[in-house]
Amino acid sequence: MLIRNERPDDVSRIATIHTTAFKGHPAHAPGAEPTEQLIVEHLRASGALTLSLLVETNGEAVGHVALSPASVGEEHSGWLLLGPVGVLPPMQGRGRGTALLREALKRSRKAGARGIVLVGDPGFYARFGFAAAPGLSYPGVPGQYVLALCFSGAAPRGEIAAHEAFRLADGQ
Repeated sequence: MLIRNERPDDVSRIATIHTTAFKGHPAHAPGAEPTEQLIVEHLRASGALTLSLLVETNGEAVGHVALSPASVGEEHSGWLLLGPVGVLPPMQGRGRGTALLREALKRSRKAGARGIVLVGDPGFYARFGFAAAPGLSYPGVPGQYVLALCFSGAAPRGEIAAHEAFRLADGQ
């Protein structure tokens, strides 16, 4: 297993990973096509991909994670939003996603990020140190799914403002 930064020739691989990983996912309306690959494309096109990592197994790209800048309440710098993150279904549950996330957290901390916020399954992300923070919100999402991991300072408070690319996932 190898984890590395995305390269220009990885664009179609990344799109395939997210399209395949999220096809039929319960977070999408029945029959709806995934939008995660479009989010990554828009983040990339606007220069908003702070970190874009692939995990490879035997030379095949099997997982991807993106991190982009986010504002949290009145704090307009230092925070990253994790997502989307996807792993090809045959590789799910085999440690690829866990290794990918651990590497993303390590690199983000080393780069001086204040912390990371996300919308996701608290049962999954708790093992990485993410937790719901009082006063942290994301429009239209129940509070228990709005999670943060602080590297320095106090827990974030306020509404998360993600890059406009994430409005694709919200159908806007």
